[in-house]
Amino acid sequence: MSRWRLGCAWLALLLGACASTPPAPGTLVSAAQVAAIRPRVSTRASLLASLGPTHKVVFDSGFEAWLYQLAVPGAGVDEVVMLLDARGVVTNMRRRADISRPAGEPIR
Repeated sequence: MSRWRLGCAWLALLLGACASTPPAPGTLVSAAQVAAIRPRVSTRASLLASLGPTHKVVFDSGFEAWLYQLAVPGAGVDEVVMLLDARGVVTNMRRRADISRPAGEPIR
């Protein structure tokens, strides 16, 4: 096999691996997973077990904000944010509809 063909085969293999790379953390949560989260009951450990790792912000107070995304068929992507206290218990959560639209556009 020529070097050119070998290089093309290697490139095709690499591109195939990129296509099968899992999405970034927090992008594959389902509506059922989100519905199972209970403020003042769910914990950091239960979030990791059911939803997996994600993007988070840790505050000096020990509180953490965890961000997940939820694909909504026909409606875009919703944002789900959980606030965890210093003990690792979910204290509050919110869901913002269709974050795929530009900021300032009204949510219908």
